[in-house]
Amino acid sequence: MKSRVTPIIATCFLVCSFGFSQDLASFEKRTTVKKLANGLTVIVCERPEAPVFSFFTHVDAGSVQDPMGETGLAHMFEHMAFKGTDKIGTRDYAGEKVALAKVEEAYAAYIRERDKPVNRDEQKLKELEKAWKDAIAAADKYSAPYSNEFGRIVEEEGGEGMNAFTNMDETGYHYSFPINRLELWAYLESERFLHPVMRQFYKERNVVIEERRMRTDSNPIGRLLEQFTEESFAAHPYHRPTIGWISDLNSFSATDAQHFFDTYYIPSNMVVTVVGDFKASEAMPIIEKYFSRIPSHAKPDERTTTEPPQNSERRVVMHEQSQPVYLEGYHRPDYRSPDDQVYDAIADLMSNGRTSRLYRALVRDKQIASDSAGFTGMPGNKYPHLFAFYAFPIPGHTPQEMGDAIHAEIDRLKKEDITDEELRMIKTRARANLIRSLGSNEGLAFALGLNQARYDDWRELFRSVDRIEKVTKADVRRVANQTFVPENRTVGIIEFAGPPPNAAAAPQGGGQ
Repeated sequence: MKSRVTPIIATCFLVCSFGFSQDLASFEKRTTVKKLANGLTVIVCERPEAPVFSFFTHVDAGSVQDPMGETGLAHMFEHMAFKGTDKIGTRDYAGEKVALAKVEEAYAAYIRERDKPVNRDEQKLKELEKAWKDAIAAADKYSAPYSNEFGRIVEEEGGEGMNAFTNMDETGYHYSFPINRLELWAYLESERFLHPVMRQFYKERNVVIEERRMRTDSNPIGRLLEQFTEESFAAHPYHRPTIGWISDLNSFSATDAQHFFDTYYIPSNMVVTVVGDFKASEAMPIIEKYFSRIPSHAKPDERTTTEPPQNSERRVVMHEQSQPVYLEGYHRPDYRSPDDQVYDAIADLMSNGRTSRLYRALVRDKQIASDSAGFTGMPGNKYPHLFAFYAFPIPGHTPQEMGDAIHAEIDRLKKEDITDEELRMIKTRARANLIRSLGSNEGLAFALGLNQARYDDWRELFRSVDRIEKVTKADVRRVANQTFVPENRTVGIIEFAGPPPNAAAAPQGGGQ
């Protein structure tokens, strides 16, 4: 009993400390928000703990915004944002600009011939492909010797953790610098969104194609997730993969990527958050000096097709020589729903640690699964999405057993109130998780920026914990009964297929 009580006491101590050192009022004193004249929002949070700073640039465009026939384009531009500018990564930009234009002309001619539905001239196609590749080789001669000049500068100047991500809902960029590199960072980060160059685009596109092959095409779990998501969303763009369909990856151009950038990488779609050892009065003028140069224009139409209500169960069953798995998802509202924190509470109850309901039931007690959990936010959460459950059966047990066991736990949730202790610990962990998210400059910059972008107010980071404090046992039962119903369910299964026919009789090597 002692081993269980000690962590609870420690967590409660952290939560109590939160009220003194990490409350909203203390952050309001150290956080400054300014919307620049071009529409870009800047957040500066003073944190004088070490002579460093971290930033997070949030762009309100993800793979949902990929144009039809150009899936994967948001992710592709994320790659291109590291390829430099008209000043970084080039030997002679005047010459390179002309050469890159010739690449696009040659590629457009090649694609027109390649995609002809009738009367395609194969000999002409080979000639056009050669002309395109020759144009690429000519343009590459203008690139700087170092293939990632932007990254080289950041690393040589003391930058760490340089990375980016694209998901369904947004794109983000981040790294950290010594505090005396603040102006260098402001120049570099603003320049790549002011003067991006689609340098070595088709070479990088091949990198993305290989990424798709590795993560999806050659990975049974990856293929299941892709087909499961496609089946779950019939109308909304969530049914398209962030990495892109292979036909689109083999078709879109650098011109398409530039158009995507011009449409969505606009100041009013961006939030830049900087957290570190400086005074806002000193940092804000530097940031404004550089980021205010980015030109503004009207925001694009953000409408998406609304997913119609699901009224029958859908299933995806794959037969693979791999680990079996059971997955199911239920449609739920987006993050702005009044019940958003109720879903968070259910996810915590079912999945947080070895004391969670699914782990105890399937892994510890029944001993039929190696892992099981439930989570919200699949495949994103900006739009109505899924609450999902999964389990990996151990040898001798089937995916269907996983489904039956998960449904038994869901039925408990729908018929019985959770205990007072369970509800108390859900709320305690919510506050503890908030504290952990604020433990580093990187985590704080991300959390502030994301909440500012989603709610137009970074303070929602703290209010979300206040909202989970108001969740009741009745709320949990109500939401469970509304959401976890068979007609709202999509199921994804991998069943072990066994070895291919005659595998045992295949030659084992050797020879004369």
